[in-house]
Amino acid sequence: MRDTILFDLDGTLLPVDMDDFVKIYFKEMGKYFQDLIDADKLIDNVLIGTKAMLTNKEKNKTNEQVFMETFEKLIDGNLNVYKERFDQYYDEGFLKIREIVRKEPLVREIATVLKNKGYSLVVATNPLFPLKAILHRIHWAGLKPMDFIHITSYENSSFCKPNLEYYEEILEVIGKRPEQCIMIGNDVSDDMVSSKLGMETFLITNHIVNSYNLPVNSDHKGTYEDLFLFVKELPDLV
Repeated sequence: MRDTILFDLDGTLLPVDMDDFVKIYFKEMGKYFQDLIDADKLIDNVLIGTKAMLTNKEKNKTNEQVFMETFEKLIDGNLNVYKERFDQYYDEGFLKIREIVRKEPLVREIATVLKNKGYSLVVATNPLFPLKAILHRIHWAGLKPMDFIHITSYENSSFCKPNLEYYEEILEVIGKRPEQCIMIGNDVSDDMVSSKLGMETFLITNHIVNSYNLPVNSDHKGTYEDLFLFVKELPDLV
C-alpha cells in the first residue's frame, strides 16, 4: 500500500527559475562576505564544496561536514567566522530570493488532500542547503514544516540526488519501503531515478528539468492540475 508521498521542493512545491535563483543567491551572498573574501573566489569555493557534497559516498559524514571540510581547505581565515557569516546570510540575504518565486495555489490544496486522506509527506529536496534555507522555501510555497514527517537538508543527509543512496537514506529514516512511496518531482534525472528502487513516480511538467536529455520514464506525468486530480483519486487511508 502506497502511504507516503515524497516531494521535491524547487520546481515542484515551489515554482522557481533556477537560473534566477542562482544569480540572486550568489549576488547576495557576496555582499555578506565582502570583507572576508573576493566574491568570485567565494563562489568558486562554494561550488567546489557543493561538488564535494554531490559526489560524497561516506555515510558516516553529513553533507554539511563534507562541505565545511572542503571549504576550510580553500579559505584563508577561521572557518567559524565563515560559519557565522553563512548563518547570517541565510537569515537575511537569502530572503531576497523570495522576490523571484511564486506560490502555486494548488500545492497547498494537494498537500491538504493528501494529509486528510492519511498520507505521510516528505520534503525530498537535494540536501545542498542548511535546514533554515529549506524552511524559508517551504513557507514561501504556502506550506508548514509540520506538514512533513521528514525534510532533507545538508545537516541530516549524507548523499545527494541522483544517487540512489539518497533515497535509501530517506527510507531508512522514515521506516518505509520503496513500494510504500510515491516520488513527485520535476527533474527527470534527480527525481525519477527513485523508480529504480521501486517507488512510484509522478513527473511535474510545468517546470520540467531534463539536463541530460534522458528518456522520460515515469509512472505518471502532468501539470499541477493533473497532480491534483491524481491525488484526489488516491485511496483514503483514514
